Amino acid sequence: MAKRSFGGNYMNGIELTPEHPVERIGEFGALAEAAGFDTAFASCHYNNRDPFAALSEIARQTESIRVGPGVANPYEIHPVALASRVATLDELSGGRAVFGIGAGDAPTLSNLGYERDRPLRRVLETFKVAREIWAGERVSHEGTFTAIDAGLNYEVGEIPVYVGAQGPHMIRMSAKHADGVLLNGAHPDDFAWAADRVEEGLKERPGARGAFDFAAFASLSVAEDGEKAREAARPPVAFIAAGAAPPVLDRHDLDAERASEIGSHISGGAFSEAFSLVSEEMIDVFCIAGTPETVENRIRSITEYTDSFVAGSPLGPDIEAAISLAGAAIDRDCRG
Repeated sequence: MAKRSFGGNYMNGIELTPEHPVERIGEFGALAEAAGFDTAFASCHYNNRDPFAALSEIARQTESIRVGPGVANPYEIHPVALASRVATLDELSGGRAVFGIGAGDAPTLSNLGYERDRPLRRVLETFKVAREIWAGERVSHEGTFTAIDAGLNYEVGEIPVYVGAQGPHMIRMSAKHADGVLLNGAHPDDFAWAADRVEEGLKERPGARGAFDFAAFASLSVAEDGEKAREAARPPVAFIAAGAAPPVLDRHDLDAERASEIGSHISGGAFSEAFSLVSEEMIDVFCIAGTPETVENRIRSITEYTDSFVAGSPLGPDIEAAISLAGAAIDRDCRG
């Protein structure tokens, strides 16, 4: 079949999870840059190290790779404060920041006492206000959050906004208003479905908005030993399955009750129990896991539908080896 393209750039991205010391994450970023990745996202979970500290260290140890949260949510941090953090990262990195913004992981937010209220509206208002503030405007806003005469006392360049999405409404909103979407998925069927949602949103996109980048943000676990790669995939798959929308579970005939039980364990901090409930079918749907050949073939089947590809966590049982293997697999991917 002919590749679908939405006019975006061909980003080769990677997600690095700050479960390691910040300096080590910086080293992984340098390895990723050497392996051909052009964008590094840091995942945002309270139980790991601060993502902006990790991104700053990646920027310090690299020369050209773009850096950004993948993805931040506008509940734990006030949207204006979040915009300032991203702007600070842009200044520190010499204009290399990318703003990855999404609604956040529902079970984790619940564990912190946050209600994920009106997520689509919250995300949209957050990056619209951020753009106004980055442009040097003073903003008063009353919606899903309040800002009164808010602004920054330093200059900010243009920062691309990528929305982390999975459901149809968030995807369409992204295509209409953002610079790109980070589609949280790992199965070709999900990207074929999402490509149609992107096209629906682009029909309402103002011409002045510019090109739109449809990026796969796919959990990936690669190793020469395929079984070890699949075992390493259990933790991220647990979080993805717990937050998966019912239509996604139905599309792949996955057990909704099991996914809900995984979410309950995560909310209660019982991570081992949650990971043990991850089924082989969930790994197949929610992660690209296996040998380099298996991973390369799956990436190729996904990028038939997308402009860009981001290799998400866990990457593999040996993180350094996985960065190199993932970079090589993406480089060999023929996306024409």
